[in-house]
Amino acid sequence: MEFVQHYFQEGHSYGVILDMLLTYHDIKISLRSLKRHLKNAGLFRRKSYSLLSDVRNAIRAELRGPGQLFGYRMMWLALQQKHKLRVKRDDVMRLLKELIPRGTDQRTRRRFFRRTYHSMGPNYLWHVDGYDKLKQFGFGLSGCIDGFSRRVLWLICGHTNNDPAVIARYFITCVQRLGVVPMRLRTDCGTENGTLAAIQCTLRHHHTDYHAGSRSHMYGTSLSNQRIESWWSIFRKARAQFWMDLFGDLRNEGHFNGSNEHQCLLQFCFQNILQADLDECVELWNKHRIRPSRLAMCPGGVPNELYYLPHRSGSRDCGFPVEDVELSAFPESRLTAQLCGDKNIQEYLEFAMEHNQLQCPQTWEEALKLYFTLKETAGL
Repeated sequence: MEFVQHYFQEGHSYGVILDMLLTYHDIKISLRSLKRHLKNAGLFRRKSYSLLSDVRNAIRAELRGPGQLFGYRMMWLALQQKHKLRVKRDDVMRLLKELIPRGTDQRTRRRFFRRTYHSMGPNYLWHVDGYDKLKQFGFGLSGCIDGFSRRVLWLICGHTNNDPAVIARYFITCVQRLGVVPMRLRTDCGTENGTLAAIQCTLRHHHTDYHAGSRSHMYGTSLSNQRIESWWSIFRKARAQFWMDLFGDLRNEGHFNGSNEHQCLLQFCFQNILQADLDECVELWNKHRIRPSRLAMCPGGVPNELYYLPHRSGSRDCGFPVEDVELSAFPESRLTAQLCGDKNIQEYLEFAMEHNQLQCPQTWEEALKLYFTLKETAGL
């Protein structure tokens, strides 16, 4: 069965697979039948491990990019989900100690202190915030995380994260994709969140619960928006530091001066590559397992499972269904994304690529070469 193989390859347990089949596909089978289907498909939990040479090569490939910041658990998940390799976690830990001993030693010395957090269920409270560490290079990131499941709902890179219309478009796109509006929404007091707050309150104005209408949105300080702020620190260690170092080296070596032209050129060359990396980061995070914590009222588990199957943890979906026709009333839903913040520069760079028969980059190395080529062509 296609669904069985899909859920198994995503790393779900037998119980979750059976629950997914029943909840979303109306397929009811026994545990014995499930194991028989997996056996016939040649899928096993503890058999058919990949060659260690293949695993080592895949780890080396990850270490050449943002994966050099992975711990052994995230690396193990990346090997399973991205490279389709079967490997023991202990082997991954041993190989990481062998290939990058310094990074392994640094991670073992870290400690995290978390505050107590309360949430009733998925879609009870969404946390939205911008990430400005890459803004000096022209990339404004915006993210949203569900407070209960810790599932990242969007992580998008654009030429700005200060435009209220852009942030509102991210929110509308996410609500349309999920088909629900959250019970509550939390942001900081930045002006970029004004339209977002108005849309949330408008979509919730006809509901009758305590948090309906204007109570459905909360402004607060960044320190109070702890779910997304905590995740940003994880994101920096796992992904952002690689890009900060890459673009920082360009600046330090005199290839980037922070001007609008240089920022637009960097955006044009790297935005799709960076967004693809962010998408991969979100996918891996949403499939990894979070340990239970005595300091949190939310259960541990896999974010995707906690979000889509809240009844397994004694909770419920707190979101409210929303129709596409309600969302289409907002003009922000019709906005389109741009590669860079200046249309004239973007048109010139597109012409230069076509005239010189240059290909769109598929990796960060190719994007770097394209940056130098277009920089020389434009005389920047």
